Formats: sequence, C-alpha cells, structure tokens
Amino acid sequence: MHEMGIAMQIAEIAAAAIPADMAGKRVERVRLRVGRLSAVVSASLRFCFDVVARDTPLANAVLDIEEIPVTAVCDDCGHQWTADQPHFICPRCNGGAVRILSGRELEVTAIEIEE
Repeated sequence: MHEMGIAMQIAEIAAAAIPADMAGKRVERVRLRVGRLSAVVSASLRFCFDVVARDTPLANAVLDIEEIPVTAVCDDCGHQWTADQPHFICPRCNGGAVRILSGRELEVTAIEIEE
C-alpha cells in the first residue's frame, strides 16, 4: 500500500508549513489534487493520513482530495478529450499518438492552520 508513504510525505509537508510564530497551532485541513492515473485510492489515503497524523499537530485534520480526470490530446488530429476508458486511442481518428495532459497529479495545494 503506497498510500502510507504518500500520507507520511503529506504529513511532513503540512507540519513543515506551520510557521514558527504559530508553533502549537493545529492543521485543520490539507487540500490535495490527485490525478486518476496516480493509482491513489482516496479512502486508503485518508485512512493512512489519519494514522500518521495521530498525536501530531495534524490530528483530526481534514484531508480534502480533489480528483483530477485524465485529459488527453491526439498529436495526429489535435482532438482533446477526457479519457474515461483505460485505453488511449483517439476517439476521433483512432490514432495512437496520444499525450496525457492531466491525470497524473499528486500535489498539496493548500494547508489551513487554525487561528
């Protein structure tokens, strides 16, 4: 389960984001963008984050996950689409020269700290 390693990294990033003058404050929310191709199971990531956050300034923080769809473009005909199938063939020209534009993201976009 690679979600545990990801949760540990998120917790490390969030803890490091607490400014020195706010020492002792708690993180209330961590916002993430997770692409569908990142192979992250949101429920597992939330569970692992809760385990990692226990007894830290992140305890009880909400892990807010925005799932990013897979968007692709065909280099042959220029058609762009949201891929909802696990195969990547252009639905317009059946070409295989496809580039993935989004869907691989795995990033922390915001960290909210109590006031």
